[in-house]
Amino acid sequence: MGKRAATTPTAEATVEPTVVETPTQAEAPKKASSKKQVINGVATVNVSYNNTLISIADSAGQIIAFSSAGLLGFKGSKKSTPYAANMVAKDCFEKTKKFNLTNIKIVIKGVGPGRESAIRGLASTGLNVLSIMDATPIAHNGVRRPKPRRV
Repeated sequence: MGKRAATTPTAEATVEPTVVETPTQAEAPKKASSKKQVINGVATVNVSYNNTLISIADSAGQIIAFSSAGLLGFKGSKKSTPYAANMVAKDCFEKTKKFNLTNIKIVIKGVGPGRESAIRGLASTGLNVLSIMDATPIAHNGVRRPKPRRV
């Protein structure tokens, strides 16, 4: 078996601690403050019997603002009211102010009491409404019926 060389410390090595300085606020590298400018947007309004959801996206489909009646503090049956839908539309618009949104297309989906009120809320904010499209799913006779039972 091989011999191992024994290491004996002849002199104690002194290690000085290195001090790492963190840059202060003035010395920190500046991040390019490039705010995203969205001129044209698409507002998707999902209105159900229980809630109202509004999301505003840019032309590439990236969501820039989102709001719902439950997010604003409405609870229970108050979430589906036209007043709540109007408040959701105005809250969602407030979140998009920093993006300088000017033109909007509205896509509405679902049936509920807040349909008209959500559209009116978005239109009353001063945005140019380019189009209003209804994307409510429509039933088309459903699934195939089962074969009759043979006895």
